[in-house]
This record gives sequence, structure tokens and C-alpha cells, in this order.
Amino acid sequence: MSYSTEELHKLDKQYYLPTFRRYPLAFKKGKGSRLWDMEGNEYIDALAGIAVNNLGHAHPKLAEAISKQANELIHISNFYVSEPQIKLAKKLADLSGLQRVFFGNSGAEAAEGAIKIARKYASKNGRGGTIIAMKNAFHGRTLAALAATGKEAMMQGFAPIPEGFCHVPFNDMDLLKEKVNDDVAGIMLEPIQGEGGVNPVDPVFLKELRQYCDEQNIVLIFDEVQCGMGRTGHWFAHEHFDVKPDVMTLAKALGGGVPIGAVLASERVGSAIDWGDHGTTYGGNPLVCSAALACIEVTEEEDLMHQAVEKGAWLKDQIEKVKPDYPEIKEVRGYGLMLGIELTVEAKPIVVAMMNHKVLANATAGNVVRLVPPLNIPMEDWKTVFEVLLQSIKELR
Repeated sequence: MSYSTEELHKLDKQYYLPTFRRYPLAFKKGKGSRLWDMEGNEYIDALAGIAVNNLGHAHPKLAEAISKQANELIHISNFYVSEPQIKLAKKLADLSGLQRVFFGNSGAEAAEGAIKIARKYASKNGRGGTIIAMKNAFHGRTLAALAATGKEAMMQGFAPIPEGFCHVPFNDMDLLKEKVNDDVAGIMLEPIQGEGGVNPVDPVFLKELRQYCDEQNIVLIFDEVQCGMGRTGHWFAHEHFDVKPDVMTLAKALGGGVPIGAVLASERVGSAIDWGDHGTTYGGNPLVCSAALACIEVTEEEDLMHQAVEKGAWLKDQIEKVKPDYPEIKEVRGYGLMLGIELTVEAKPIVVAMMNHKVLANATAGNVVRLVPPLNIPMEDWKTVFEVLLQSIKELR
């Protein structure tokens, strides 16, 4: 039995916890940068599961890796090791230059792990456990990740929120230093804020922050859940700024749609963790690690990071050309294929209009259209995304 889109939404309202404000769509299959709904209507996907499907949908190498591993071994306890887990840990260490890796199931879990590592290191070095995070950030929905995110609207009704977090404006070194004392364990930020509107860090601020953390023996944590794994044209967004973290979180595109998160740490900081300090049941199982290894391999083989740079530069160039005719467009920000188009009008109606023209995008931070398509989106589809964006802006004048 196959349901229609309407039937699925009716059942969703009946049975699913009402946590998502859904669009009136339900998808049945995908291929590359295309998706098909239950009625067979075709869409161009410029959202990629919110920067998850870097390889697009149903990439044959990823599908084959998942299928092959599922026929061999899906899960074992972390009392034992598996070849895919160790191969992936080594690969991520080689790519990042960080020496220690722990796998969980999501970005929020990775954030929790990063916070614990920073606090344990601080405890062993005579510091307190406060984490300084940035305003306008997003680190996840678990209680500690929510506290690190610090947005009042998200925390409403969930008191008591965990203590030990404070927030400073993004890129403001002076205010950050005012918050630092012996109680501070770590400083946590996204090199490019995603949910906050695709806001890249100030390179000067980041270099100063790295030096300051070294001087104070404070753990510097980069949340690369959204901006990592090749999306910006480098494996990790911090490479654009030539600044290295002590701890880094990954998820989203790491598994190409299979749920996996990772927290990476330097040997110096990671060695603070002792046996039994952290753990997971499903994290790093053979299935998800095989998927992640396939994603990394395809990204390398198909030169997807270079594609991200070229396609992102093309869109930025096109938008600059049309800006005189589109006063609604304020600016375009980001690196590679992590792009935010800031408007002078609300973004959500534009995104709905684009959806009606069979292109999927996302509105974030009120007035920003976020485009995070598969890195291998064909130029023909990418040009259509741009044309539909302009058409949608025009229609809503």
C-alpha cells in the first residue's frame, strides 16, 4: 500500500510529535540533485537535507557500501573494534591533523562530547567548566547543546537549563576577553554560522582567539557540523582561515544521510579523557562508518570540493551582476556551496515560491535564503536554482 502526500500528512499530524512545521510535501525517491514526491512530481534539491546529502541522493558508491556492510555486520558493541570504525578514525585524523576521534550519532551528541572533553581537560588543569559560546549560534537540541546555543525561544519551557555557559557577540574579541576567568574551560564557535544566517567568522578574530586560547590554556572548539566535510571547498571550514582547533565536531555530511557524528581532539586535550568517561551504544557502528568512508572516497574521487568552489563562485558572480535590478538582495555570504543570500524582505515567502516552482531551499535567520545543495549538483540544475530564486523574488514584489 502506498500513501498519497495528503494521507501521509494527515497521519503525521495524528501520530508524530508536533515538533516540525512541515511543508506540504512528502518524498518517495531521489537521484542526484533531484527528488520525486509521492505523486511523481520532480524537484531540484538545493537544501540537501540541510547540508547532509553532499553526494546527492542514491549515489551508487554510497548505496553499495551500505548494502555490502549491511550484509556483513551492522552493529557490535563498542567493547570490540571493527575495521570500518578504525579506518574512519584514522582517515579523519589524517585529514584534520587532530589525533583522537570519538563517534556518536548526531551533531548534538558531538557537541556534548566536545563540552565534556573541554571540561575534563580544564578540571585536570585547575580551571572551571564554563563554556563561552557565540550569540546567533546553533549547536543542537539536547539540553547541554541547547544551553550552548543560548537562544531564549528554544529554551522556553525546558528549565532548568544546564549551567556553565555564557555567550558573547560573534567576532568581538574585547567582549570575549571580559568574560574569561579561571572558571572558563573552553570557547566554542562555528567557523561559519549556519542557522544564524551563514555568517563567516572574521579571520583576524579567529587568529587572535587561537593565540589567546593558547596563552590561557583554554580549549578552542570548532563546530563544523554544517560547514565541514568539503561543503565550503575545504574538508573543514577552518582551513579557509588557517587556524586549527583543539576539538572539532562533525556530523551531517559525514555519513551522506546515515546518522553519524564525530568529535575530534588533539592528543594534548583528548588525553584528559579516562576509561569510562564517555560512551555510546550505536556510535561508530560498522554500517555508518562504512557509509562515511564511502562519502569521503567519493568526495576525493569526484573532486567535489573543487566543484563546490566553482559553483559557489559562479552563483556569487551572477548575484552581483543582477543586484542593481533586485534591490531585495542585500548580499550573498559563505564559502563553496554553503551560501546565504540576505534579503531586505522576509525569506520564507521566497522559499515557498521557489518550492512552488519545484526548487527546494531554506529560510533561516528571518531574511536569509540558504542554499546548500549537493556538491555534485549539475550546472544545469544550479542555473535553474538561480533563475527560480530571481523569479520568486520578482513574483512577491
